[in-house]
Amino acid sequence: MCEFGQCMQCENLDCFDDRMDKMHEECGVFGIYSTDNNDVDVAGMTYYGLYSLQHRGQESAGIAVSDKETIVFHKDMGLVPEIFDKVLLTHLQGTMAVGHVRYSTTGASKRENAQPIVVRSRNGQIALAHNGNIVNASILREQMEDNGTIFQTTNDTEVLVNLVTKHSITSETLEEAVEKMMKDVKGSYGLILMTANKMLGVRDPYGIRPLCIGRTSSSYVIASESCALDAVNAEFIRDIEPGEIVTIENNEIRSIKVFNNKDTKLCIFEFVYFARPDSVIDGASVQQSRYEAGKLLAIEHPVDADVVIGVPDSGISAAIGFSKQTGIPYGEGIVKNRYVGRTFIQPSQGMREVAVRIKHNAIKKTIEGKRVVIIDDSIVRGTTTRRIVKILKKAGAKEVHMRVSSPPLKFPCYFGIDISSRKELVADKLSVEEIREMICADSLGYLSLEGLLQTPVDSRCGFCSACLTGDYPIEVPAEGDKFSCGS
Repeated sequence: MCEFGQCMQCENLDCFDDRMDKMHEECGVFGIYSTDNNDVDVAGMTYYGLYSLQHRGQESAGIAVSDKETIVFHKDMGLVPEIFDKVLLTHLQGTMAVGHVRYSTTGASKRENAQPIVVRSRNGQIALAHNGNIVNASILREQMEDNGTIFQTTNDTEVLVNLVTKHSITSETLEEAVEKMMKDVKGSYGLILMTANKMLGVRDPYGIRPLCIGRTSSSYVIASESCALDAVNAEFIRDIEPGEIVTIENNEIRSIKVFNNKDTKLCIFEFVYFARPDSVIDGASVQQSRYEAGKLLAIEHPVDADVVIGVPDSGISAAIGFSKQTGIPYGEGIVKNRYVGRTFIQPSQGMREVAVRIKHNAIKKTIEGKRVVIIDDSIVRGTTTRRIVKILKKAGAKEVHMRVSSPPLKFPCYFGIDISSRKELVADKLSVEEIREMICADSLGYLSLEGLLQTPVDSRCGFCSACLTGDYPIEVPAEGDKFSCGS
């Protein structure tokens, strides 16, 4: 992959590998507790729950199952259907299960860092799956290593599970040990912890990462997003609150509020990009939020045009909102090949344009001879945006007006988004007009921060927008490599 500056100068539709030109959320978690003993296929249900959360991570996946005595697990690199088949799932028998899909924000992309992390302590086995990022993980890790703790991975999830096992020695209950762990760590987490006979769902004090709980007729379910509850036909009960521990044991739920933080900070990009549109997070519909963003974007940055299109997939709802607000017809103008995986072959210079068209292509009839407004959720490096604009113009668009349903990204994220340095962000280097020139658009407009924060209608929480403002809710370290301490 070429460097950021080279991409801006590339005359061959830029480098093909655009994985770094979109933000990536760290992972998704799913847990199920059967209230009917062995009458529920907990591994199979977890498989489908993880399948519905696959958008949150495509590097690795894993499932751990408890039969009330022993925890067995399987995890590997790849997508959920690549890792698990019927034979393997049949061998994962039990009454509880916890699963995980991962995209690394810190910690190398290796099998050893796949989750759930399963350890054996003096109080029995523990399996832990974690979505988020612990900003003081390297400090805690060093302290524990100095006291003789041995780590098998480079991710911060192992820091969490080792803290729990450490505090279990001086705690009367698992919940007490988790409370102590929560007071040690700084950062974001939506995590599920499972022992032989109980399951805990835990959310960080600011609620930066989402976590919710639901119920079927025969089980309780915990998941990163409500779309995973829908996948297993579970009825949504509620979101786990920031700073809360929810315990499921003996077929009952109980709760401990460790922190009563009123200044909650759910990541605003859950609504912009990360979450599936059919999810509802802390009371707000993701799809409606994106639709409202499109309407506000049209008010803030109007334009004379003939058709509005969206960049698949997260730009589509905003494009429909933009169309509704302006009366400009909405059309399907870009096709995205969803079967281009992370390991797609890097093309030679001579085949670069062919490779680009495998990823995105224009629907010529929609855009030829027309003034086109194209809506995307964000611009990170700008290389993918530039390619798409060029594809539209080559397909006959008379004008291409770029509209972005979030403000310019200017700061790194330390809470579970794969942006570890400002040098990765085009808006840190260039003005809006300079970005417009770089991407070859006829005009460019970003939604304001004030507008964006209005979009999660009916939300019951506040928002973290540190990647837009630099105002972090938690003290963060200096910028560094994402593999330095590991999640």
